[in-house]
Amino acid sequence: MEQIIVSLLETDMYKMSMGQAIYHQFSDYKTTWSFKCRNKDVHFTDEMVAEIKRQIQLYCNLRFTEDELEYLNNIKWIKGSYVDFLRLWKPRYEDFEITTNAECGLAIETKGTWLNTSMYEIPTLAIVNEVYFRMAYDYEKLMQSFRERLQKKIQLLTDGTYQLGAFSEFGLRRRLSAEAQELAIQELAKANYPYSKFVGTSNVYLAKKFGLTPVGTMAHEWIMCVGQGNHKHNPAYSNWYALDAWVKEYGVLNGTALTDAITTDCFLKDFQLTYATLFSGLRHDSGDPIEWGDKMIEHYKTLGIDPKTKTLLFSDNLNFEKADKLYRYFKDKAKVAFGIGTYIANDTEVPALNIVMKTTACNGMDVAKISDTPGKGMCKNPDYVHYLQRCIDWRMENE
Repeated sequence: MEQIIVSLLETDMYKMSMGQAIYHQFSDYKTTWSFKCRNKDVHFTDEMVAEIKRQIQLYCNLRFTEDELEYLNNIKWIKGSYVDFLRLWKPRYEDFEITTNAECGLAIETKGTWLNTSMYEIPTLAIVNEVYFRMAYDYEKLMQSFRERLQKKIQLLTDGTYQLGAFSEFGLRRRLSAEAQELAIQELAKANYPYSKFVGTSNVYLAKKFGLTPVGTMAHEWIMCVGQGNHKHNPAYSNWYALDAWVKEYGVLNGTALTDAITTDCFLKDFQLTYATLFSGLRHDSGDPIEWGDKMIEHYKTLGIDPKTKTLLFSDNLNFEKADKLYRYFKDKAKVAFGIGTYIANDTEVPALNIVMKTTACNGMDVAKISDTPGKGMCKNPDYVHYLQRCIDWRMENE
């Protein structure tokens, strides 16, 4: 099989956003990441696991080119000190442990500095996806199905059936293949839509290649590790620590806050006037999107901020139909944007894999996410999850 990840830019933009802040503020933090396949009917063969190992070894041989570093250096919120760090950086295969010791036949764990292990998540998931679909199915048949569905999607945007406003492609981690994602971005970027605008992709490599905006700010790992990695912190204040460190790094730049790492209601306790003013918007990733959007708009209003000056970015399991409904509902109440992943990058006659790689420990202790949708978290220690939930409950009831 040809090399799947061909550039270290082939990751999601928020890895660069978080990476710079990790480099400047948390370079000594150590994390453990664990892979999980949530599909019960999927099995990785020994041949697949061997190919995944080979592909990850090839990825670990990559270095940033001067051309790629110059591209990053021209992004206004990326600092020269971080670019210089990336000039020296390379992935370490020694940080990976890849075995067949899992129900699905594939177990992956990465351990090391947060600076390193954070960067492994997206390329690893992209590799696992592509190896699986190329080896488990007739890949050419899947690509044919992918092309047909892509053209239908584009037609529905072109003829105005769907109105999305601004939307981006977020599918790298769950894409069918590098070929499929590149085709989707190329086709979406060149078409014209009456009520929609394709603004970019989370894939930094393809954003550079096609002159699009690389999109992405923070992920759950940021709130989990900043808030829970320092064991002197009360984890119910994870959002405050995370927002504070982000503002320290970026000021008013690069500001879309993720609300659901330890429930959105707890997030709003910390998202008061200063942060609500500094951050340009909020990202939805779990729970009912209409309910969430209404709640965010109401919160802005109680702070005396006009919600129409802020962006609501929706990114949870979207397709064009869902995005269309959300856009029509919210377009006169706030700025609306969408990050659409699997539906663009892996829509074929075969269901996409539901695979994740999550931070499960930071600085030797458990970390956890408690999102607005039950079951989206991943922690090896139920006792820690109960402790975190009790901290949140106590704060919500007593503060």
